[in-house]
Amino acid sequence: MIGTFFNVSTILIGSLLGNYFKKSFADKYQEILMQAMGLAATCLGMQAVLQNLPKSKLPILFILSLAIGGVLGVKFDLATRFSNSVKKFSNSKSSEGLSTAILLYCMGTLSILGPVEAALHHNYTYLFTNGILDGITSIILASTFGLIIMLAALVLFFWQGSFYLIAFLLQSNVNPDFLHELSIVGGVLILASGLSILGIKKFETINLLPSLLVSGILFFILHYISII
Repeated sequence: MIGTFFNVSTILIGSLLGNYFKKSFADKYQEILMQAMGLAATCLGMQAVLQNLPKSKLPILFILSLAIGGVLGVKFDLATRFSNSVKKFSNSKSSEGLSTAILLYCMGTLSILGPVEAALHHNYTYLFTNGILDGITSIILASTFGLIIMLAALVLFFWQGSFYLIAFLLQSNVNPDFLHELSIVGGVLILASGLSILGIKKFETINLLPSLLVSGILFFILHYISII
């Protein structure tokens, strides 16, 4: 878990730095930073999808996951619940920033493969690299949305910790195909978040989050019956 602790620390430090320098940014700089984050999220999302989709053994899986996950998200009204929870700590604009931060920190390939590599081979390169990238990202996000971004570090800790624990318990039985499918769905969510920030199309990304869980469940069902 050394790599995960490092990753969490860089987010916390980056958020503090970004919030500290926030007052020195004029509105015109805030706007360009928002555009930069939107473009970055869009590109990272596209990269994750294009990189992992060719490796998928059942490309329709991510479509089913998004459809079913989206319906579940709307059923339980996750977007409204999330927004109301964030409003207790900050303004409504911050909910978009926090959701974007969570997706950027957790849905990247490095954040998924990193804890697996750490658990199986004691290789922390992915997590250290991811930590540096997240630290820089958190400076930009916090300069726009404030200290609310720090909450994403807590989510990241449990996210990477879960992958580390599962990989440690299963050891060599971790299926790389599962990671590919999860990365595809995660990439789509990051892409949607980026387009929302840019104002191209407003997506209720939080309502699509159950797609990640649905993707895992569908994968193991199909794998169990030997379809993939």
